[in-house]
Amino acid sequence: MALLIVTDDCSDCDACIKPCPNDAISVCDDLYVIDRLRCTECVGHFDDPQCLEVCPSECIIADPDFMETAKELQVKYESLHA
Repeated sequence: MALLIVTDDCSDCDACIKPCPNDAISVCDDLYVIDRLRCTECVGHFDDPQCLEVCPSECIIADPDFMETAKELQVKYESLHA
C-alpha cells in the first residue's frame, strides 16, 4: 500500500478534510496536504480511504515514494488512537 497525496487537479472543495478520521489532511499555502505521519489510509476505521470516497476531482492518488504495509498502517493507527 502507498500513502496518499493530492495532485494539482484538486478543485479545493474541502470535501476530503472532514471525513479523515486521523485529521491527516490540511491546507497549507492554498495546497491540500496529507500528513504521512497521520494517514493510515483509514485502516482501523474504514475499509477504504474516505478521502478517495468523497473526492469529486479524483485527485488523491497513491504516493509511489512512500509505501507502507497494512500491518504498518495498523500500528500507526494504534499509536494515533492509544
